Amino acid sequence: MIKKPLNIMCTLVLFLSFTLIGCTKTNESSNKNNTNNSSTTQSIPDKTFTLDELKKYDGQNGNPAYAAVSGIVYDVTNAEDWHNGKHKNGITAGKDLTQEINQAAHGTKVLNNLPIVGKLK
Repeated sequence: MIKKPLNIMCTLVLFLSFTLIGCTKTNESSNKNNTNNSSTTQSIPDKTFTLDELKKYDGQNGNPAYAAVSGIVYDVTNAEDWHNGKHKNGITAGKDLTQEINQAAHGTKVLNNLPIVGKLK
């Protein structure tokens, strides 16, 4: 009579072990996707911007809003938390915002869905 509860218990232990291993693997890959390193599959256009050129793309007076991060220039014109070249936290477009985004709680993962328009010289 002990064999049946023992078999059930062993099956339960195996099931939980495989479930926990699966969750660990899922969390590891999920954590890799939530790091602060921006990895994009988009190709980077050949267009290059100097800091002076980037200043023109401040989102004001009908201009698009661009922001550079780690040498890549992103179009933030239609990004959720941007309006007329201003982010909800007060930073503005037309600049290299590498330092600001590295200090932001969301990190660079928010860049993954933004169009890339070029590179910063």
